[in-house]
Amino acid sequence: MFKSLKNKLKGWLGKSEEKEEKPAKKPKEASKTIPKSKEKKSSLKKLPSDKELKKQAKKLKEIPLKFDSGKLKYEPEISEQTPSAKTQTLPEKESQIQESTQQDNSEDSPLIQKEKKSFFSRITSKFTTSTINQSQVDEILEPLELILLENNVALEVVDKIKEDISKDLVGLEVKKGKIEETITISLKQSIENVLINPPDLIEQIKKSLVPFKIIFFGINGSGKTTSVAKLAHKLKSQGISVVLAAADTFRAAAIQQLETHAKILKVPIIKHDYGSDPTSVAFDAVKYAEQHKIKVVLIDTAGRMYTKENLIKQMEKIIRIIKPNLKIFVGESIAGNDAIEQVKTFNEAVGIDGIILSKADVDEKGGTPLSVSYVTKKPIYFLGVGQDYKDLEIFKKEKILKNLGLD
Repeated sequence: MFKSLKNKLKGWLGKSEEKEEKPAKKPKEASKTIPKSKEKKSSLKKLPSDKELKKQAKKLKEIPLKFDSGKLKYEPEISEQTPSAKTQTLPEKESQIQESTQQDNSEDSPLIQKEKKSFFSRITSKFTTSTINQSQVDEILEPLELILLENNVALEVVDKIKEDISKDLVGLEVKKGKIEETITISLKQSIENVLINPPDLIEQIKKSLVPFKIIFFGINGSGKTTSVAKLAHKLKSQGISVVLAAADTFRAAAIQQLETHAKILKVPIIKHDYGSDPTSVAFDAVKYAEQHKIKVVLIDTAGRMYTKENLIKQMEKIIRIIKPNLKIFVGESIAGNDAIEQVKTFNEAVGIDGIILSKADVDEKGGTPLSVSYVTKKPIYFLGVGQDYKDLEIFKKEKILKNLGLD
């Protein structure tokens, strides 16, 4: 889930950076052949004497010119002393020189080998005293801020993490060799304080004396209906009875979609016609649970745009009548800052109790869990990590820290 951020932070927290060094200029590699036009300049073969050259010139003058397609063609005979047009190989000594040059320019050569340092190593090497000051902390926080923002962490969360680290480090006396470890611990504690582990939902349900009512909110396409079905599967696997309420009476195929899940999972479903009052559907589902001693009612509502005031008022009506035990917001982990704005609006309107983040398995940035936890001060109950019913993972902040390389 945090793959992208993990990779960046790993390099930031001490992994050696592979810097590409400009290789030393290699001497121009001698050609393995000596062109005919340059054979007289080569020092690799003894040049003919003046007497031999005069003799060759005399022979060339005696060779007649021939016509070829109306053009003069000169075809001199090459004497034995003239170097052959065939390629000549380099002598062994020159090959050895070339081989030696290549070895000197290899990656292990001391001529170009340089010390490779991690991000922290480069910065902490500037720390000349055992007491950390604000300017040194700022130099560390600047790249950290960029990493977090690039990975969909809300600005207010970034500011909180920076504030925590500054409080921990400024004025702290620490051995130079322990600076990196100290900063890592501070970062881990700050992120750990932002995240909230959820209560044990199974225990909450088992302790309830009346049907435990959970209502789900979110916008279209967030994975809300699928998350309802996944939770029904999880509860059923724990021996907890469930009834589904198809209170999304506005979306064209919503009732049919939830009904299909109910048949596969072999759980009852309460539904009305399209366009019915969603509150009446939820009310009937609660009555059915009471009559049949079913432990949990899962209420699926219409996907609502968080900017539509009339739909927000409809949610308020369901909550007022049904009085759910839990109000769960379902958002996409990959929605980033948009998911943060959605959860803020839903929380202000209905006061959510917890969060499910879908599509966490394809979230390469991973800042959304940090952000939604901080802005709502509510726990993330589950993460959707796949397409199967079993792919609903209980949220644990320890696992998030591990994925970040901060365990």
